[in-house]
Parts: sequence; structure tokens; C-alpha cells
Amino acid sequence: MLINDSVKSSFREDRHDAEAADRSSKVNKMSSVHDPLSATLSALADPTRRAILARLSRSEANVNEIAEPFGISLPAISRHLKVLEAAGLITRGRSAQWRPCRLEPAPLKALDAWLAQYRDFWEGSFDRMDSYLSRLTKGDPDGRKN
Repeated sequence: MLINDSVKSSFREDRHDAEAADRSSKVNKMSSVHDPLSATLSALADPTRRAILARLSRSEANVNEIAEPFGISLPAISRHLKVLEAAGLITRGRSAQWRPCRLEPAPLKALDAWLAQYRDFWEGSFDRMDSYLSRLTKGDPDGRKN
């Protein structure tokens, strides 16, 4: 009975993962045509896809190598790869029968550039808060007013 429950659980996980990949793929198809940043963010919303990108940041890999650490089926991994490819985050080459996947930096650079404007805001906010706290404590090491 345990094997049967394990198979059912594995099937449910694969199905859930596949459904998530399909939903993201539909969102990506709609948004990537008009807004590459939205396609990138949508693709990065899934933790499995982020883990795949982390793996590809070390070196290119084929589907079997990418799938190895995950407990999901090869078709589910392939769907995740299609979402990443549609967002421009990876490319797939062809080497004999293998299709190695490699990370593409351009969409991540665009995301970083977009985030930079907010990073400047956050850093400025922290600097202002630090200045305010320094004025409140007037240099007392206990943090109490003098």
C-alpha cells in the first residue's frame, strides 16, 4: 500500500508542477510579446525554475542533468525549460542527440537595471533613517537620549 501511495503522491506532485508550468507558459506567451520584463518575472516566480537557473549558472546542462536533483518527471522539467526559453532566460543548443541548455544573461541584466532605480530609493531611505536615528540618540551608546 505504501508504494501505491508514494506513486499517487509523486503523480500529484508532477501534475501540480506541470499545471503550474502550463499556467506560467500561458502568461508568458501573453506578456512576453509586449513586455519582456513581465515574462522574466513570471518565469522567475516558480522556485523550480529559479533552481534550474541556479544550476545553469554553473555550466550548461542537458535535460537529464537538470532533472537529476528534482523529484519530478522529465516532461515536467521540459515544460519548465520551455517557460524559461520563452522568457529568453535560457537557450537550447544542439550537439548530436543532446540539447544542452545555457543561461542567457540579457533578461537578468534588464531586470537588474529595472531594480536599480528602486535600489537607489531603498539605500536613500536607509541613509535617511540612519541619520534620523543618530539625531535621536545623539551618539549615546545605549541609544538613550541625553
